[in-house]
Amino acid sequence: MINKFQKNVIGTVLRACCMQPLTGFTRNGICELHPEDRGLHTVCIVATDSFLSFSTSVGNDLSTPFPDYQFPGLKPGDKWCLCALRWKEAYDAGCAPHIVLSATHESMLDIVSLDVLKQFAIDS
Repeated sequence: MINKFQKNVIGTVLRACCMQPLTGFTRNGICELHPEDRGLHTVCIVATDSFLSFSTSVGNDLSTPFPDYQFPGLKPGDKWCLCALRWKEAYDAGCAPHIVLSATHESMLDIVSLDVLKQFAIDS
């Protein structure tokens, strides 16, 4: 799936992050910039044990399902559209998960440099 209107951090068309589990602020699989998304769920991550434990420790349990929000709960290896500032917080704590550059919105470059993001990329 391709979003033809928004770009990723490498300057190409923003690609889908994940359809299973279905992610994105509007649950369309895309980490797009959305005007109602105050959390900026624009970073396509690949969850790890370390990151999930860190996130829970700072008050954001991403492992427990919340069906009311169409949230299945994440396990290591799942891709997910994460809040940009949560990724930065994990990075600062040494627990940042890997990311998919082609599915991470270009607005992330306002928070972290492309050089830093490339260090965590599973694509190039």
